[in-house]
Amino acid sequence: MSAPTEFHDRMLSLGLARVAEQAALASASLIGRGDEKAADQAAVNAMREQLNLLDIAGVVVIGEGERDEAPMLFIGEEVGTGNGPGVDIALDPLEGTTLTAKDMPNALTVIAMGPRGSMLHAPDVYMDKLAIGPGYAEGLVTLDMAPAERVTTLATARGCAPSDITVCILERPRHEAMIAEVRATGAAIRLISDGDVAGVMHCAESAMTGIDMYMGQGGAPEGVLAAAALKCMGGQIQGRLLFRNEDEKARAAKAGVTDLDRIYTRDEMVTQDVIFAATGVTGGTLLPGIKREPRWMTSETLLMRSKTGSVRRMQYRTPVA
Repeated sequence: MSAPTEFHDRMLSLGLARVAEQAALASASLIGRGDEKAADQAAVNAMREQLNLLDIAGVVVIGEGERDEAPMLFIGEEVGTGNGPGVDIALDPLEGTTLTAKDMPNALTVIAMGPRGSMLHAPDVYMDKLAIGPGYAEGLVTLDMAPAERVTTLATARGCAPSDITVCILERPRHEAMIAEVRATGAAIRLISDGDVAGVMHCAESAMTGIDMYMGQGGAPEGVLAAAALKCMGGQIQGRLLFRNEDEKARAAKAGVTDLDRIYTRDEMVTQDVIFAATGVTGGTLLPGIKREPRWMTSETLLMRSKTGSVRRMQYRTPVA
């Protein structure tokens, strides 16, 4: 009997959770050791090994980089047994390599999967991003608004003062003017050093995280991963690719991007139902980190399906030698 070619998200979801889980466990021994590359490589190796056990014909559309930059899990790499549905895979084996190396909060392993052709093939360039949580009118805030207008518009929709809004922004010199403008409204800012997939996800769980909005420039691949998360959790994200030189524009053309000024919505970055898994590496607001005991290691994984809107938290405890 031939393997099914239809994308059965329910059947594949637990396997995807294991992929994220094993990548996190593999990088755990490198938390706080100061070696970003080793931590990332450990997660990459484990994630690839687990993906190749799944009955899928998978293609990495968001990965570690171009083939000449990444020996494994590069963009275009085929993974899985080949016996199963064709799927797009977006992944970040260790979202927050610096966070892991320095034992700082919110490092995650992240992976999303959807039917073939369901995810934007974002080139490895910057993306201007804006995200809010669920429950608001579509297009309430936009990238064409000034940062201050985004804050005041969201506050009006919430029925609160701008001073009750908290915005998450990557702490980078390029964001200094944006930070000053947002603070001038009276809003609070939570600055993060890395990990903007987690930063965007925080908007969808604002009651738990205290974050109402995410804005700023970060990696375009991470923007697609964040869109996949919000597809499952609810919420809005807009992204516009940014190009610093002709080489980056050529990367976009290679990825099939023709309109360089286009603003992508969540459902344009992720066009069909997907499954998403994230495992905590270092402790954070969304997920606890890997807990190491003399004979055990414990991880927690967030597993979500956009088709049903289901969110599952899974704790995994495994003996260690």
